[in-house]
Amino acid sequence: MRIAQIAPLTESVPPRLYGGTERAVSYITEALVDLGHDVTLFASGDSITRAKLEAVWPRALRLDPGIRDRIAPHMVLMETVRRQADQFDVLHFHMDYHSFSVFKRQETPFVTTIHGRLDLPEQQPVFETFATMPLVSISNAQRHPLPKAKWLTTIHHGLPERLYVPQPVEPRYLAFLGRISPEKRVDRAIGIARRCGLPIRIAAKVDEEDRDYFEREIQPMLDQADVEYIGEISDDEKAEFLSGAHALLFPVDWPEPFGLVMIEAMACGTPVIAFNRGAVHEVVEDGVTGFIVEDEIGAVAAVNRLHKITREGVRRRFEERFTSSRMAQQYVEVYQSVIRAHRRARLRVIDTSAH
Repeated sequence: MRIAQIAPLTESVPPRLYGGTERAVSYITEALVDLGHDVTLFASGDSITRAKLEAVWPRALRLDPGIRDRIAPHMVLMETVRRQADQFDVLHFHMDYHSFSVFKRQETPFVTTIHGRLDLPEQQPVFETFATMPLVSISNAQRHPLPKAKWLTTIHHGLPERLYVPQPVEPRYLAFLGRISPEKRVDRAIGIARRCGLPIRIAAKVDEEDRDYFEREIQPMLDQADVEYIGEISDDEKAEFLSGAHALLFPVDWPEPFGLVMIEAMACGTPVIAFNRGAVHEVVEDGVTGFIVEDEIGAVAAVNRLHKITREGVRRRFEERFTSSRMAQQYVEVYQSVIRAHRRARLRVIDTSAH
């Protein structure tokens, strides 16, 4: 099958450091190549892939201080894909709703995976206007604000099976991994660790839009004893960082669409203690791969129950549920379904015109 993967240009594929959507695009792309498909990745020029790379912009926009208008490169991306669309059996977009208007007017079958939140009121008219766009959700919880959208299926994210493996290190701390922002609640993670009397290590990025929040609310907390802020880390550093943690703390305060860091921890055999928000209940198996809690007191109690979970069991469930090979095979089934639907629609048009 000839498949186009279309990624945002904000980060490279995969990202050098933080970046959930582009990281998922990379895992899908490489797993499809492993399955023998002819894959073209439309992405920034500093991306790394075994597929054919169509470099639409020289480098990731977040790493280019000269870029002031991030919409302009994405306009070039849309037109580049449109001009080549007839070379593919299917187009797979990872840019939320930005492709809808252009690509509903062309002939190549396409599908869009929605990676972000859908609970913002200004998004509702967009999905009502483009109600026939075929969509894939990354969790069932993500769909709740838009139950009438054309959801084809839910496909949970997956990782290459050997990307992260448990390391032979002694767990010594609690971990927070990801992004520092109001909805991710690193302040809660620090509070949980303090209540438990355990050190916490924080590996996280700070986006420019969250800079004021970080400096005002979080930075003063980083001076506390047993709080270590190490900033963003690369893929090569994650296995040791996560393996060295008693648990990953995921105290989110928003409708989390998936939470890739949770399965990164599981790949390392590290249990996850997560607040019951968004997709958490679809990812964490309570008492098996971690604990789902409602508040900081529940999280402290969960830390005290970590001895009931085996790290070997956590890793085993990762292998059973969250590999990229499983994810890619599910996407192949989606591609086949949209191609069949497109053919049926064309046949109906031909049949109608014949009469």
